[in-house]
Amino acid sequence: MAEMQRTLVTREGLEKMQKELDELRSTKRAEIAQRLKAAIAMGDLSENSEYDEAKNAQAFLEGRILQLEQQIRTAQVIEKVAKDRVDVGSTVLIEDMGEHLQEKVTIVGSTESNPFEGRISNESPVGRALMGAKAGDTVEAEAPNGVLKYKVISIEE
Repeated sequence: MAEMQRTLVTREGLEKMQKELDELRSTKRAEIAQRLKAAIAMGDLSENSEYDEAKNAQAFLEGRILQLEQQIRTAQVIEKVAKDRVDVGSTVLIEDMGEHLQEKVTIVGSTESNPFEGRISNESPVGRALMGAKAGDTVEAEAPNGVLKYKVISIEE
């Protein structure tokens, strides 16, 4: 049997997933059940758009619950972060060598990735390029518009 793939998460990321799962199981399930009950009370389900919308919302909700349960079950919490090289969990100050702009990013597992908050996946082109780099190293990341070069300025715990 194939080994189950681990989901890399920070402690905060795991707590966030557990909180979302609890919210979906308790509050959201109850809300959708109420919507279904109200739609059924309207009568003829064959032409009831409220019922169709509620069933679609229920299917989406149950899919998200299954996804979160799987991610939590396979979660591998990032405990130790290397101080001298970039690893999952590292916060890194990088400089875009093309535009000479500095940006602070945190390398996280794909489930926690949010580039708008400076959290990039270890599986993204930039994240992969940074993995294992040390302060002072220059790395290259393949992007759709060409090769991007970044210099690692500093690594935080």
